[in-house]
Amino acid sequence: MIEIKKLRKEYDMVTPLKDVSVTINDGDVISVIGPSGTGKSTLLRCINLLETPTSGQVFLGDEEITAKGYDVKKARRRMGMVFQSFNLFGHLTVIENLMIAPMDLLNKSKQEAYDKGMELLRRVGVADKALSYPDELSGGQKQRVAIARTLCMDPEVILLDEPTSALDPTMVSEVQAVIRELAKSGKTMMIVTHEMNFARAISNRVFYMDDGGIYEEGTPEEIFDAPKKELTKRFIRKLKVFEARIDSRDYDFIRMDAELDTFFMNNDVASATKYRIRLAIEELVRQILIPHYDMPDINVTVEYSIQDEKCHITVTYAGESFDIRNTDNELSLSMLENTAEELSYSYDKEAELPNRVDIQIR
Repeated sequence: MIEIKKLRKEYDMVTPLKDVSVTINDGDVISVIGPSGTGKSTLLRCINLLETPTSGQVFLGDEEITAKGYDVKKARRRMGMVFQSFNLFGHLTVIENLMIAPMDLLNKSKQEAYDKGMELLRRVGVADKALSYPDELSGGQKQRVAIARTLCMDPEVILLDEPTSALDPTMVSEVQAVIRELAKSGKTMMIVTHEMNFARAISNRVFYMDDGGIYEEGTPEEIFDAPKKELTKRFIRKLKVFEARIDSRDYDFIRMDAELDTFFMNNDVASATKYRIRLAIEELVRQILIPHYDMPDINVTVEYSIQDEKCHITVTYAGESFDIRNTDNELSLSMLENTAEELSYSYDKEAELPNRVDIQIR
């Protein structure tokens, strides 16, 4: 249905899409997820040519719609777009909003456009608002009208750009219900969304976007239950990460403590958890590792999951194999073991920092 080859989009100060190549099959319902600013909306806007790609190709069926001289209106008749901000014409009634494109672009008669519009308004549950103006509707009703307007063109593909993000939480479910029904109809759909449960329920494929493109893709089970790549794991688990590289015995631990304080504050880390994190770093890094090395090279990573309020600390360090359980500082080791729910050591001679200690905080 849609094939994207080496798609790139550059702006003056940022390149949200660096190299995107993917195939979207007939009947696919694809949820596009990822952090803000990773090119999700830009990808949709490049697919339907609301944005002109800097380079690369987009094929719709056998036609390259990015080819020079291609009739953009022809592509947009085959692809419908639902925006987060509705984009309804305020001076037209609801039914007039639905009739205008079929009459102008598909040469439908006024009666044909009216009949089709009313049929679709009934389908999305707002037929009683046909003669109302957009300002008289709730946010959820506006978005359902916007979806019906898109369906009036009978598109082969429907692109939805965060269709519930502008809605009051009480209105989200009514729009999601309409989209769920659409998904069952066999339409090819691509939905940018921040609603993870919705994405999981509605999709047969999920794209996680980061690092300038589609960083990882798979089924909902693969992405939400067993992501393979690190950035996907962090996003799905809603991990917040603090990292520090200690390369000297004179390292500025006061600054590191201040940065940790900011990390704790930004992520609402509970007081008891903060205490255990600080204690683990103090005993492992400052009391066991620093005294062991004349020229320490230590990396500390603190991963905090907002979802389950758990913390995992990973400490990697250079040098020959040194299992912290062999330290002479038995007091610090005992305090570390009492603080940790799980404590493990491993050594990988191929790694930049081959020694690794993993700590799961209680």
